Amino acid sequence: MAGDKFVYVTYIRTTQQTLFDALTKPEFTRQYWFGISMKSDWTVGASWQMNYPDGTVTDTGNVVEIDPPRRLVLRWRNAFKPELKAEGYSRASFTLEPLGETVKLTVLHEIDKTDSQFIKAVSNGWPMILSSLKSALETGKPLERPPS
Repeated sequence: MAGDKFVYVTYIRTTQQTLFDALTKPEFTRQYWFGISMKSDWTVGASWQMNYPDGTVTDTGNVVEIDPPRRLVLRWRNAFKPELKAEGYSRASFTLEPLGETVKLTVLHEIDKTDSQFIKAVSNGWPMILSSLKSALETGKPLERPPS
């Protein structure tokens, strides 16, 4: 995919399956994603969406590839901010590699557009979300939502 991309790599003391579940199960995503949940039946071609606690849809798309607990690829479109939605679909890939007592998580979020406002937005968002995920899995407590 030509255009802009964001890459984030972190190492989390957990198992591959626990991390995969944390990425895909709403009861986990709500904990570290500040109340937002992901919903899908997690099969190739299935739709997925993210929702605020009040039910508002934030992002939508479909499952492009799924290989639990190793890999998940989502076609991703912002549904909440008109200027980001206008950029169309992006692609988010999650690769989970076990390394002893830890799992290396690589997130690649890319879009076929240069100067993407969406990629700028996720470049600010992913580090906080993934740090909260790491904290939740390692300590049992996600990060608190930062002040707006």
